[in-house]
Amino acid sequence: MKALEDKNLGNPNDERLQVEAAQQDPARFGELYENNFERVYAYLARRTRDRDEAQDLTSEVFHQALAGLPRYEWRGLPFIAWLLGIAANVLADRWQRAGRVQEVVTDVLEQVGVEDDVERRAMLYQIVDSLPADQRQVILWRFVGQKSLREMAAELGRSEGAIKQLQLRALQNLRERIS
Repeated sequence: MKALEDKNLGNPNDERLQVEAAQQDPARFGELYENNFERVYAYLARRTRDRDEAQDLTSEVFHQALAGLPRYEWRGLPFIAWLLGIAANVLADRWQRAGRVQEVVTDVLEQVGVEDDVERRAMLYQIVDSLPADQRQVILWRFVGQKSLREMAAELGRSEGAIKQLQLRALQNLRERIS
């Protein structure tokens, strides 16, 4: 948390006053935006590796932050911590909607010769969607939702070993369907 404080305003009370001012007058949100834009954008850009998507997501984060500002409660943490929490949720939502499991099979797709990113994503979505329901769920939870084997096992009522085996079969199916 110290790193978050160092990157933000020198005095947390100054930031708190800015937040309170923005809660009273949404036009004052611009100060918070200016102070935190680069950190939110960098966070998203590192995770998306796509400039346009990072810009879109950054816009969505600040839109949600402005909409949620009246409900924001100061708890002594830097404002950026709240913004990064929103960013993580926006990113997870985007990945879930897009069905992104791209990292799992990018190498295989490149070997097959699918170079165009749009074509690759469309192909990947169709292939993942064609998996049996339990395999598809495990792949989405594991690689999109970033859930651990333990979390998935608890939610599905299976052992970690069974989930690991299900994930292995799903990845094998993906490789076979891509080749």
